[in-house]
Amino acid sequence: MKDKQYLLIPGPTPVPPAVTAAMTRPVIGHRSEDFARLYESIEEKIKMVFQTKNDVFILTNSGTGGLEAAIANTVNPGDRVLALITGNFGERFANIARAYGANVEEINFGWGKDVDLRAVEEKLAERPDYKVVLATQNETSTGVLNDIAGIGALVAKTNAILLVDGVSGVGGVEIKTDEWRVDILITASQKAFMLPPGLAMLSVSEKAWSVIEQNKSPRFYFSLPAARNSFVKWNTAYTPNVTLFMGLEAALEMMLEEGLENVYARHLLLARATRAAARALNLSLLAEDRCASPTVTAVYAPAGVEADALRKVLKSEYGVIFAGGQGHLKGKIFRIAHMGFVGKMDVIIAVGALEMALAQLGCPVELGAGVCKAQEVFLKKAQA
Repeated sequence: MKDKQYLLIPGPTPVPPAVTAAMTRPVIGHRSEDFARLYESIEEKIKMVFQTKNDVFILTNSGTGGLEAAIANTVNPGDRVLALITGNFGERFANIARAYGANVEEINFGWGKDVDLRAVEEKLAERPDYKVVLATQNETSTGVLNDIAGIGALVAKTNAILLVDGVSGVGGVEIKTDEWRVDILITASQKAFMLPPGLAMLSVSEKAWSVIEQNKSPRFYFSLPAARNSFVKWNTAYTPNVTLFMGLEAALEMMLEEGLENVYARHLLLARATRAAARALNLSLLAEDRCASPTVTAVYAPAGVEADALRKVLKSEYGVIFAGGQGHLKGKIFRIAHMGFVGKMDVIIAVGALEMALAQLGCPVELGAGVCKAQEVFLKKAQA
């Protein structure tokens, strides 16, 4: 069955039937009262996910566009920026700041490691003139979850504002935007929000607005002041993707119906089962348990096997699609996403296919060992 596929990559993720159905509704005018009601409904719901009282703006562009919007509105040429890097997407955030002329200083903690709060505290004490601090909630390239609450507490003691890339975390991992003192939180539609790519969502604190209002960097499409001016009328500065807005409302309704605590618990359970299965197959994990992502697991390919060759077998023979490694990890790791519209049986299928693909490539694997371990994790939770 060539058309039967199991999409287990960290974006785009599977789209639920209810969300697909919402996106097939007739298109409405984006300057109409109908759209205004839609946006207002979305705003009420998305604030619950962000755990914020601040406005959440929805832009029609990718997650990277959302990151650029955050930078364009806060960084002038020459401004000093501190970038906390734990992988490819932390590096991307820093490079966007460089494109806007920022004086970027990096603390690179290593791919597969999380942010060391002591190092951040020392750096902030050394240089009290940072204007912006960049952090990644969930580093997609390595499967590492960073301590945003800890980082936020440190940055809040300074004049700097904290910009957080939450693209692959928000919606699958709890984040308390206001309580954790996140000044701009950015996420996107195609990860845990269970939508196709095309929307970025940003919350902006009062502290961030004080910076934005004084910022001189040129911006037009990415202008947050322009977004705010339209927002008071429940509209967008420029043409929105109306269809994706409809899908976002449906996705938020699904998440709230499941209950956000249950959503987060489900992602954690899937991550534990995936990691237990990998270990049962004698595979090494990139991230330590204490900082492991609930939404994506990075696994080293076994000795003598190229990760992309393994992924090719998985896709061609079993219709299971994993993501590959990025940067210096390309060909060395594969990544199994378990975010958004993913459940227990998706993990069981993924692990079963992985076992067969490893055996097909000549690896000494005990068929059923990984599946059995994942089942044990699920059953233990069910019995509890």
